[in-house]
Amino acid sequence: MKKTDIKEQTSLFPEQDIPKTAIKDNSSDEVERVSFRELIPEITDTGYLTHAIVSYPAKFIPQVVQYAINTYTREDDWIIDPFAGSGTVGVEAVLSKRNAVLYDLNLLLNHIMPLKVHQGKELLGKEHLCKLLDSMQENRKHHFMPAWTNVAYWYAPEILNHLSQLWGFVHNVKHSVYSEIIKVGLLKASKRFSYTEHRTPKLARSKRKLAAIEALLHENWQEQLIEMVYTHCLKTLRNLNDFILHTEHHQNRVEFYGGVDSSHVTVQRECNALITSPPYLQAQEYIRSTKMDLFWLGHTEEEIKDLSRLEIPYRKPDRIIHTKTLDKVRDRLTRKDLTNRLDSYFCHTIHALENSMNRLRPNAYACIFVGNPRIDGITVEIWRILTEYFSERGYTFEKVYEDRIKTRQLFGTRKNKNPEGMKSEYLLILKN
Repeated sequence: MKKTDIKEQTSLFPEQDIPKTAIKDNSSDEVERVSFRELIPEITDTGYLTHAIVSYPAKFIPQVVQYAINTYTREDDWIIDPFAGSGTVGVEAVLSKRNAVLYDLNLLLNHIMPLKVHQGKELLGKEHLCKLLDSMQENRKHHFMPAWTNVAYWYAPEILNHLSQLWGFVHNVKHSVYSEIIKVGLLKASKRFSYTEHRTPKLARSKRKLAAIEALLHENWQEQLIEMVYTHCLKTLRNLNDFILHTEHHQNRVEFYGGVDSSHVTVQRECNALITSPPYLQAQEYIRSTKMDLFWLGHTEEEIKDLSRLEIPYRKPDRIIHTKTLDKVRDRLTRKDLTNRLDSYFCHTIHALENSMNRLRPNAYACIFVGNPRIDGITVEIWRILTEYFSERGYTFEKVYEDRIKTRQLFGTRKNKNPEGMKSEYLLILKN
């Protein structure tokens, strides 16, 4: 599949362009049921090109972003995303000859975006990368130990020492796109060879993983670790070269700001559209999910703790949001901690959306992808609450699409209030 085969769409009047695969939801005249994977069949893999070079929880799927770009923007437009996460909007913007400005509380954004939207136009050389990887194995004079009090809790001593040598090399070598490729390979290996369950977002030691590492230590684990780094680095190189081929004639830009609280940042750039997916109501701990990566990349415990305190479950609201639907949910809650979480979520989420939407040009669209989670057994229609709030502030409700989740469960294995995960996600369209 060639990304350049995706047909150009410039329909800025979607009410005249109802998708053929849309099915009217009889339960609500406002909701149209669609499958974004069917609407954008050209994207057959959500991790294509540079989307999957670094693991990240609850990624924004590119089909939704591509549909919003095709329908609500034109070439060379600027798109803003105040909850950038893994940078899906930035990648899809560049592929579609658009520009993007991204904000996220997580510092990881600053490390991954230079690779994900690599600006070079010359293909990268496998020989150069392999030479640098070989040097990493041979050069053990530098050690790098993360500034993390509990680092020894997460690793067997011999594995930690080996990783510190590999990271010591890459932190001291001359900075280049090749050194950054090696870092993402080391990130993968550093989690896989730790005591944490690498298949779940949050750090969590388990008896299964402890036993697996213990068994691994009786094998040729050094060779396996290096092989994993080489394999992932070479795969990343191929994906970067594919991205270069797809964008060799594009001159678009992505501005990214990690470590920024988008609920209080002053947005400088005027934009033509907002495309974003805010964090889930019951799962916002993205920094805690990626802190192992952040420590190996050189960030300090103080930096990570300061940003973690700004994540929604750990900060107080500075105002209480009121809408008809939100007030009904709030009145039904009997637990103070859940009421506080609800108020914090909508306070800071709406702050961030307002900061960005206030910089939208007249007649621009805000495309907001959310779920309808349950809190204490009560369904929270986030798209309806946002519609009610912003409609009172001059935005026009255009439509909302319901995308049924068929192939994945959101947080289905966690012990939370949604053990089966959410059944649908919704793309809300508002017009400035």
